[in-house]
Amino acid sequence: MAEDIVTTTGIARHGATRLPSVELDSFNVELKDDEGFLGDRASKKAFRKILDDLRKPLKKNGDDPLGKKASGEIAKSELDEALDSDDVAAAALVHSAIEEFAQELAYVTRRFLKTKAWADTERIVVGGGFRQSRVGELAIARTDILLKAEEFEVDLVPIRFHPDDAGLIGTLHLAPSWIFEAHDSILAVDIGGTNIRCGIVETRWKKAPDLSKAAVWKSELWRHADDEPTREGAVKRLVKMLRDLIAEAESEGLKLAPFIGIACPGVIDGDGSIEKGAQNLPGNWESSKFNLPASLVEAIPEIGDHDTAVLMHNDGVVQGLSEVPFMQDVEHWGVLTIGTGLGNARFTNRRKENGKDEKKAKKSKD
Repeated sequence: MAEDIVTTTGIARHGATRLPSVELDSFNVELKDDEGFLGDRASKKAFRKILDDLRKPLKKNGDDPLGKKASGEIAKSELDEALDSDDVAAAALVHSAIEEFAQELAYVTRRFLKTKAWADTERIVVGGGFRQSRVGELAIARTDILLKAEEFEVDLVPIRFHPDDAGLIGTLHLAPSWIFEAHDSILAVDIGGTNIRCGIVETRWKKAPDLSKAAVWKSELWRHADDEPTREGAVKRLVKMLRDLIAEAESEGLKLAPFIGIACPGVIDGDGSIEKGAQNLPGNWESSKFNLPASLVEAIPEIGDHDTAVLMHNDGVVQGLSEVPFMQDVEHWGVLTIGTGLGNARFTNRRKENGKDEKKAKKSKD
């Protein structure tokens, strides 16, 4: 079965550690301490718990400046507004939660940096939904200060693209560079525990061969958590979303590559099966009888006049890959994605210009 799937994929193995521009040194590591998984200390849920614990004594006295809403129900935008409001107490409360969370994130980051796989990491980008808020940006900046105060020679920065776009744009860096020479866009899928997002990513390769100007042309979001579909129902809906996007690309005259890049939670095996970490997806995606890439190739055997190729990788890895063009001034770098858990990956740059070695890149400039 594995050999058949690799053949239909045609260009590389799923979940590969050797990618066109980088070596993947480590990903989806689950570090533990006496309290459990370290990632649980730096997740969106962890921040909400910190905020809730700070509010409890205030609620008893009727002095909670954030009102009666439960901490988990307060939108990120509301917390951002509290930071900038004239209500000093509300701003101080949110700042206190940011400080405590930054201390936790710094602790977790230190543990990663002390592992062999993360040694000599020069920069860490932070993605995930938490990053897309003023609260998240301040927490990242504060964590960066804490690490530097302890003389860690590493920069902690927010991911450049919107996290929703990063999960799609990153799939470009799974594909071999020859794909970009004849096509101007690809299909991308970002699968999460709540949502499935499909999109068409324009490579803009002629303007920037390093893919630094790539952008999401159009995307579609489905909150599968609201519908609670079966696994087969989820795949059927995903196929429909992709077919609709293919039709739109054709009507707009885009040169869509016969390639689908997929970001998916968990440890992805070379044959496209999921070893572990897909427990939040609808149905059993870790079953030996289920293979998403093979299902998509069967449902969409051709795009244009060419056989469809599908590559799938871990969602944290893919989000990090969106930063490849902007990490060429360092050698070793990583990504942390703050969401339901803490996604993580560490990279070593292997080639520049998305698969073209430095000599060839230099020659083209002369």
